[in-house]
Amino acid sequence: MKTVIFLVECGWLRSIKGSALPGLLIIVFVAGIAAAAPVPISARNVHLVGHIDLEGGGMVDVKGDLAVVGHMGPPYATTLLDVADPARPRILARIPVRAGTHSHKARLCGNLLAINVEQYGGGGDGTAGLALFDIGDPRRPREIAYYRMGGLSTGGTGVHRFQMDCARKLLYTSGSAEGFQGNFVLIIDISDPAHPKEVGRWWMPGQHVAVGEKPQRSGAAHRIHHPLRLGDRLYVSLWYDGFAILDISDPTRPRLLSHVDDRPESGAPTHTALAVGHQILGRKWLVVFDEEMGGGNPPAYMRLYDITDERRPVPAATFHVQPDPSGKTGGRFGAHQPHEFVGTDNLVYAAWFSGGLRVIDISNPYRPLEVGHFIPQPGQGARFAQSNDIFVDERGLIYLIDRVSGLDILRLSLPKR
Repeated sequence: MKTVIFLVECGWLRSIKGSALPGLLIIVFVAGIAAAAPVPISARNVHLVGHIDLEGGGMVDVKGDLAVVGHMGPPYATTLLDVADPARPRILARIPVRAGTHSHKARLCGNLLAINVEQYGGGGDGTAGLALFDIGDPRRPREIAYYRMGGLSTGGTGVHRFQMDCARKLLYTSGSAEGFQGNFVLIIDISDPAHPKEVGRWWMPGQHVAVGEKPQRSGAAHRIHHPLRLGDRLYVSLWYDGFAILDISDPTRPRLLSHVDDRPESGAPTHTALAVGHQILGRKWLVVFDEEMGGGNPPAYMRLYDITDERRPVPAATFHVQPDPSGKTGGRFGAHQPHEFVGTDNLVYAAWFSGGLRVIDISNPYRPLEVGHFIPQPGQGARFAQSNDIFVDERGLIYLIDRVSGLDILRLSLPKR
């Protein structure tokens, strides 16, 4: 049984440039209950704690007892969940999506929720950008700002994936603007959440078409996927152009330190560049994930780079997972996205599409070793699982969202050595 209440609030919002925008905020509150936990296709050292049926998601983020899921498509942008009891996650609120967009990425920072607004499926008013919500009461999220972006006619899509820096009150994203081909790095000041403002940007050569630069690739193929900060560095995945390391000690003027593209020409695009925050074997490391696009041979995989000399990253190892020969992991099988933090246990938690969750020990970065996995049942209407994103909370609970349907809450239990 579910109880549904609709709350509609009409008002006026302000854009970043100060122009008035009509705002229609419709929040759907649903008292949800968790579904019966499905038995996984395969699992090793990982067990299921809880499960809830949800529409497909692109990202999951967790702070304390609150989880948020950004959905792949209509009718919802974001679902807010109470996960105080991880065996019984409960829906607190749902935010509907703007027409012609999806909001498949969501991040939390205190009482602030940020969601992307990306062009998706056509229709709507051609809007794209970033929306910010006050979630002081997570049952009643309240939109407080909408940062509109352009560039949609030249391969831009609005905001794709992003990271929130709660300490510095900055947001690092791949956004779009008029005069640019595809998405590029945007650094946005959110110290006043009701009035976000751009403070810095960086793009690859060829993206600034308004000043005569020539793109190396057509459309959205020549773009940045997203940046991740560690210290005063941004580690940027450049899609079909590898990855870059930027110095952002002055965030208003990001500066390129190095660029690496050693993927095979027919290889999958680079999705994530994740720096490890501590040394392993006395060296600094970068974990790089390519995104499987379907039919890759080999399927997309994880790479490790020694970045002790950050101006000259050195490839050290690769990590591959082979599909189940029985066909249970068919379809889109390969690497996608890691949990964006590597703790001192040196474990990388990764969403591997139909390969589910993979837990990889990089204590020896030259020989990464899988220590656990969990392959969920396919979502409703799907032939295979499509694990899209992952988050590990302070309790050690693992949140694995499927892009078709379903959120699994898991726990890793390694045997004692």
